[in-house]
Amino acid sequence: MVKVKLFANFREVAGVKELEICAETVEDVLNELIKRFPRLKELFKRRNYVHIMVNGDIIKDTKFRLKNNDIIAIFPPVSGGYQ
Repeated sequence: MVKVKLFANFREVAGVKELEICAETVEDVLNELIKRFPRLKELFKRRNYVHIMVNGDIIKDTKFRLKNNDIIAIFPPVSGGYQ
């Protein structure tokens, strides 16, 4: 099992901030999330809009292999800050 944390509009669409999923890859996580929350499919279509971290490291390859108890964070790009 891995823990999945959803942020911003991903959390709003799913209606949950975190959940546990049995998955071997990041792609498995995304597919399971779409299965459970079909409206997420539209957000995941725009891959450059989705940031995925595993245990604090940004992951670009959805074939990334997961280990038991990994923590996956899914969020949109963050912008703004001080000028």
